[in-house]
Amino acid sequence: MTATEAHIDRATIEAFLYQEARLADENEYDAWEALWTDDATYWVPADAADIDPFASVSVIFDNRNRISTRLNQLRTGKRYAQAPASRMRRLISNIEILGVTDRGDVEVGANFLLIEARARGTQLWGGRTTYHLRRDGNDFKLSYKKVVLVDLDQALPTLGFLI
Repeated sequence: MTATEAHIDRATIEAFLYQEARLADENEYDAWEALWTDDATYWVPADAADIDPFASVSVIFDNRNRISTRLNQLRTGKRYAQAPASRMRRLISNIEILGVTDRGDVEVGANFLLIEARARGTQLWGGRTTYHLRRDGNDFKLSYKKVVLVDLDQALPTLGFLI
């Protein structure tokens, strides 16, 4: 473990991940958007976890501007896939501090289970998320979020929300 890694506070990281999940679950789009850095990437690969997102189709591969556009669409309340909005709750577990990236961001991995309730029924979404967290004063911001769904190689139901 490097000196930088030794100063990583696990409780602060866990609190950040729990807050990020809660804001997404409760459709707190302004607060959720404020968690991202200006150079952020939000990625949900399709077919395989290790694809090249520039050469293959992804479920989501957003830069910071696209994250903002996606949230603006959700804020209108007119996004067909989310009218009415899903009721969701995420469970996050197996949180691991994986190290520090070349850019100095803390790399964290976690498993998740997302329960989505809609009129059409309840859908379970599970997978592994990799986060890159960048210090912003005493807090963190998301510079990278990669969500690898357990069933990414299968046809997915409509994903019209923040995963």
